[in-house]
Amino acid sequence: MLIENSFEQLSPEWFAARAGIPSASNFDKIVTTTGAPSKQAEKYMYQLAGERLLGTKEESYCNAAMLRGIELEPEARQFYELTLDCEVEQVALVYRDERKLYSCSPDGLLPNGGLEIKCPQLSTHIEYLLNGKLPATYYQQVQGSLFVTGADYWDFLSYYPGVKPFFIRVEPDLKFHAKLEAALEQFCNELDKVTNKLR
Repeated sequence: MLIENSFEQLSPEWFAARAGIPSASNFDKIVTTTGAPSKQAEKYMYQLAGERLLGTKEESYCNAAMLRGIELEPEARQFYELTLDCEVEQVALVYRDERKLYSCSPDGLLPNGGLEIKCPQLSTHIEYLLNGKLPATYYQQVQGSLFVTGADYWDFLSYYPGVKPFFIRVEPDLKFHAKLEAALEQFCNELDKVTNKLR
């Protein structure tokens, strides 16, 4: 694990560092929850190749719900720290190793684990509470963060002010990690070839 902490998340430097590099929040575009190739892989590869040529990330759409989630994240993190009586370390980026082929941007790191915070719409939060398990939508992101960091666990927190929070601790799925690692290596090799061809 290689931690990048010389800038903050959502800063221009953070966006520049993430340009052209697969990140855990997009691992679902490389593999499915079973570790099979995703149908979105080619389009995602072209996106990253374009970012490498530009040297920056393309501006992405951000709606009111997404902005609200960003605004509520510090409150959710403070709730987590108070509830679990712990201190969460905020970092910009984490790479698997010095090659810096892919990364994750945790919402927090702990001595042996990590934290993923979601502040969704009320209906989505209620759905998480009723289902009582890690939402499949975030399986690749959470397992990907576990893989990148080598952490022992990853806590998923869904937070909505005034409503019971949804919290679940996720452990590494090593079989999935093996498939993810193979897929990432292949994807990054192909991404290099595509980028070099365009240059």
